[in-house]
Amino acid sequence: MPHNAALLREEFGTVQTRVERLNDRYANHSATSVLELALRDRELGRIALVSSFGAESVVLLHMISVMKPDTPVIFIDTEMLFPETVEYQLDLISRLDLRDIRRIRPAPASLAAHDPEGLLHRTDTDACCDLRKTRPLHGALSGFDAWITGRKRFQGGNRVTLDFFENELDARIKVNPLAHWGPEDVQDYIINNRLPRHPLVAKGYPSIGCAPCTSPVAAGEDPRAGRWRGSEKSECGIHFVDGKIVRGPMPADAKGDAA
Repeated sequence: MPHNAALLREEFGTVQTRVERLNDRYANHSATSVLELALRDRELGRIALVSSFGAESVVLLHMISVMKPDTPVIFIDTEMLFPETVEYQLDLISRLDLRDIRRIRPAPASLAAHDPEGLLHRTDTDACCDLRKTRPLHGALSGFDAWITGRKRFQGGNRVTLDFFENELDARIKVNPLAHWGPEDVQDYIINNRLPRHPLVAKGYPSIGCAPCTSPVAAGEDPRAGRWRGSEKSECGIHFVDGKIVRGPMPADAKGDAA
């Protein structure tokens, strides 16, 4: 099915008009209700879930599996992930019967040109994230009118005023069903639905990214302290706020996964 942005604009108005209308429409709905309705709301057009298969990703993946298991799930394989993340992804696909997983990777030609030895992360983490994550994702999203994220207000920074629906560069709508959830809501959902946790969580990794740039977190540290440890960087750059890529830093109380 071709990208139908022009048709959506003609029928429902601009991206910003739709975002404002959707936020008003779903203002008092629960997370599960927002997601379930968004999956079939014509104003959103073609929609996909973007998942890192990280520490908290199982929540939205489980919801999708119950509501609409053929929803496209975009998984960015940076080719620098922990082996445990790849194994966890395969396990969840099987357990949850997810039917449309789109595993995307950085372009081989781009890697050969800009990171032939796989060491770019040591000298320029932003460039590495852009090469291995941001560019592949935005290419994969080119056929969609909306995408679902697991971002939440309690994660801090630019997320503290997060709405259920966001305007992304007047190109597509970003859906944040868990925007108003707290950490306890995430954990309760995982426990109540008996969902498997990422194996690295038990080893001290409450937020999980690429292996070279993620380290364990000690007791009492911020949950995201292990991401790009020793630098001010706290976001990979896949999200835009006011037309700008967000890479951090976030406040000391920022928590949770980047995606």
